[in-house]
Amino acid sequence: MDKLYWLDQIKLQDRAKVGDKAFYLSRIMQRGYPVLPGFVVGAEVLQQFLENLNSSESLVADLPHSSLYLDVTNWRQLQQVAGRLRQEIITASVPISWVGKILAAARAWETEYLIFRPTVMVPNATKALGNISGLLESVFCPCNQEAIASGLKRTWSQLFRARSLLYWQRTGTDLRKVNFAVLVQPVRNAMASGLFHANTSGWEITATWGLGVAIANGEVLPDVYYIQPETGQLIEQQLGSKILAYRIENPATKDSLQPVTPSVLALDNTCLVAYLLEESKQKQYSLQAEYLQQVIVLGNQLVSELGSEFDIEWTISQVNPVPKLYLTQVSAPQSAIPNVQIIKGLGAARGRVTANAYVIANSQLKPEQLPQDVILVAKTITPDWLPILQKIAGIITEKGGLTSHAAILARELGIPAVVSATDVTALIQPGERLLVDGDRGEVSRVREDITIERIAAKGGSPENLELNHSHSPLPSTPAKSHSWESPPLRAFGITSPALIATQLLLNLSQSSLIEQVQSLPVDGVGLLRSELMMLTVLEGQHPNSWLTDGRQAELLERWTEQIMQFACGFAPRPVLYRSLDWRSHELPSFPQEHQSTSQAVLGDRGIFSYLLNPTIFELELAALAKVQKAGYSNVNLMLPFVRSVEEFSLCRQKVEQAGLTQLPQFQLWIMAEVPSVLFLLPEYVKAGVEGISIGTNDLTQLLLGVDREQEQLARRFNELQPAVMSAIAQLIEMSKDAGIPCTICGQAPVLYPEMIDRLVQWGITAISVEPDAVERTYHAIARAEHRLILEAARRQMKGG
Repeated sequence: MDKLYWLDQIKLQDRAKVGDKAFYLSRIMQRGYPVLPGFVVGAEVLQQFLENLNSSESLVADLPHSSLYLDVTNWRQLQQVAGRLRQEIITASVPISWVGKILAAARAWETEYLIFRPTVMVPNATKALGNISGLLESVFCPCNQEAIASGLKRTWSQLFRARSLLYWQRTGTDLRKVNFAVLVQPVRNAMASGLFHANTSGWEITATWGLGVAIANGEVLPDVYYIQPETGQLIEQQLGSKILAYRIENPATKDSLQPVTPSVLALDNTCLVAYLLEESKQKQYSLQAEYLQQVIVLGNQLVSELGSEFDIEWTISQVNPVPKLYLTQVSAPQSAIPNVQIIKGLGAARGRVTANAYVIANSQLKPEQLPQDVILVAKTITPDWLPILQKIAGIITEKGGLTSHAAILARELGIPAVVSATDVTALIQPGERLLVDGDRGEVSRVREDITIERIAAKGGSPENLELNHSHSPLPSTPAKSHSWESPPLRAFGITSPALIATQLLLNLSQSSLIEQVQSLPVDGVGLLRSELMMLTVLEGQHPNSWLTDGRQAELLERWTEQIMQFACGFAPRPVLYRSLDWRSHELPSFPQEHQSTSQAVLGDRGIFSYLLNPTIFELELAALAKVQKAGYSNVNLMLPFVRSVEEFSLCRQKVEQAGLTQLPQFQLWIMAEVPSVLFLLPEYVKAGVEGISIGTNDLTQLLLGVDREQEQLARRFNELQPAVMSAIAQLIEMSKDAGIPCTICGQAPVLYPEMIDRLVQWGITAISVEPDAVERTYHAIARAEHRLILEAARRQMKGG
C-alpha cells in the first residue's frame, strides 16, 4: 500500500482509484462544504491483497487475472462460490504495515470509532451502476489494530456476496474491472440523520433519530419534510414511525438505554447498537427547526453545484459544544445511456414493456378508470383496484414488497411490475415514455429520440420492447404424468422431461386467465383467491350493499358462475377454493357498517368475519353447493386465517348445513398461516380438517412481527428465517403424522427457490405458484427429487 488518498487532496485523475462516492464527497469538501475528514484505501490495495493470496486452491487469488464465470441461475453454485470467496478473504491476513498506516492516520482524529464506506467505480462502463447501497454496506469498528484489519476484510468481502456476484453478472460488469476502494472516516454519535432529495417538482427531507443506519436498513419510517425549492419554505411535514435508533458505544460501558438486536452491519456486534426510543421521543420530530433550516440552506447552496436534481445524505454529529451538520454522501444524476435514466426497485412480476406513464401521486385517490395500455405509476395499490387494471401494460409502485397487493395483482394479470421504487411518483412525469423491466426491477425513462433499436443494442431485444402483453408469456413447462391428457412435450419446449412426484399447482383468481393457463401441465389449482375473483363481480360495492338492495339472487348467480368457470376449466383436476379473506379496510365501502377496525393491520381477517357477518359466508357456501349440483365434484373449500378450533367447528357446521359434505369427494381444508395452528393441528384434524395449505406470507409476518407491506423490513425478516423454516417443517411433519396432505401456496418458494430442496426433503405434498413461475418451480422440484433419489441410492449402496 503506497499511499492513502485524503478527501481534501483527491484529484480528477484519482477517481478510478477512490471510487465515485469518495470522489464526489472530495469535490464538495474541496469547495468548502461540511464533510467529515477522511481518507481512501485505494482500489489497488484490494488488488494487491487478492494477488497475495497465493494458495493454489484459492478462488480469489486468480480473480485479478481471470473473469469469474458463474451460472447465476444456479443458486446452489452461486451461494457456495460466494461463501468460499468471502471465507478466503476473512481468514486471510492483512499486512501489518497496511494496518499500521491506517491506524496512524486515523489516530489524528482522536476518535474511538471508524466507519468503512465502500466506494466503487467501473471505468468505461456501458451501463450506470445505479444505487448499489443494498449490495455494499458500511462497516463500523473500533479504532484499534485488530478491528481495522477485520473491518477492512469484511468491507472487501462484500464485493463477493452472492447478491453482488449476481448483480455484476446481470449488469454485464467484468468483476476484474470493478475498482473497489474503502473510504475511512471518524464516526460519532448523531442527534439525527437523514436524506435530502431534490428534483424539479420539489424537495423532500427525511430524518430519524441517531445514526442513519435505521433508514438504510428500513427499520423506521422517517419523518418527512416537504420544501418549496424557490422559497425554502416548509410546505408540509409528516411524523414518521421511529421505534428504534442506532448509536455507537464502548461495549464495556453500561448504557441505560434498552438495547435491541444489533445491526448486521456491526463488526462483531461490538460498537454499533440499536436501542428503543423513549415513547416521548417517538412522538417528536427528529429534526429540530434550527437544524431543519440548516439542511434547507445547505441544499439550496448545492443546487449551484449539482443542478436541480440530486440526493445527499446528512448527519448532525454530537460534537461539543454545538452539534454540527455534515454531508456523508452526494449523488448526482448520471446515465451511461444518453437520454435514458434508470430507477431501481424490486422486480415483482416478470416481463418487459414500453408504454406511457399514468401517474397517481395521491395515495388516497383511486381513479374510476384507467386508459388502455398505460403504465400505472402509484404510491401503492389496494385489491379493489383490480377491475380497473385489466387493460394496463405495467405497474410501478413506490411502496410494497414482493408479496404486496401490487405484486400479487400484477402476477395475476401477467403484466410486468416493479415495486418499492422510491419517490417514483415524483420522479416520473405523466405521459413520459417508460420501459418497465420486471425481471431486473428497473424502470427506464425513455426519451422520444431513443429508438427501440438503440435500447435493444444495450441488452434488450426489439420484440421484447414492443407494447404487447404477449411479451410476458405464460411459461413453457415440462409435461407431467396425469390422469388427464397432457399436451405434447415439444409444445412446452422440453425434449427430455423428468417426471416429478411433488404436485405442482396454480395460484389464480381471474377467470379471464383460465383459457391461457388450463393447458399448463399442472395438477390443478392450489389457491383460488375468491376475494380477488369477486372484485369484478361486485362492481365496486360491498357485498352487504347487494343484499340491502335486494340483489341477493343476482349475486348468488354471479358467484356461482365465477366458481363454475374454474371448475369446468380444470376438471377433473382439483380446484382449492379459498373463501373470502378480506381485511376489513380492503372491502368496498358500506356506509351502514361500523368501521372500528378500518385502519388495523390485520382487520377482521378470515373466518372471524364469517361469525360477525354469517350471511355472506352462507351465500358463498350456497354458490359452492350450486356448483356441486351442476355436476362438478372437483372443487374443495379452504378456510383462511383460522385462529381457533372453535371457529373452525362453527364454520364446519355451516358447511354441512349447506350440503357440501354430502359429496364424497369434497374436502374441507384450512390455511396454515396463524401460528396457533402449530400447536393445535391434531385438534383441527379431529374436528374435521382434511388438508392444510401453508400461507408463508402471513405465517412469516405473524411469527416475526413484520408487516409484509413494509418492504424494507420484509427483506430482512423473510421466510428463510430459522423460526419460519422450523414452523414449515413442523407443519409438514404433523400433517404426515395425521395422514392429511400439506401444500404451500405462499410466494416463498418462488422468491427463495433454495427452499424447495427442503420442502421436498421434508415431504411437502404440493407447491402452488403463479403461472409465470411454473417452469422454474418445476425444474427446482425435479432437481430436488433427483438429489433425494441419488442420496438414497448412495446410502443403500453403502449399506450393502
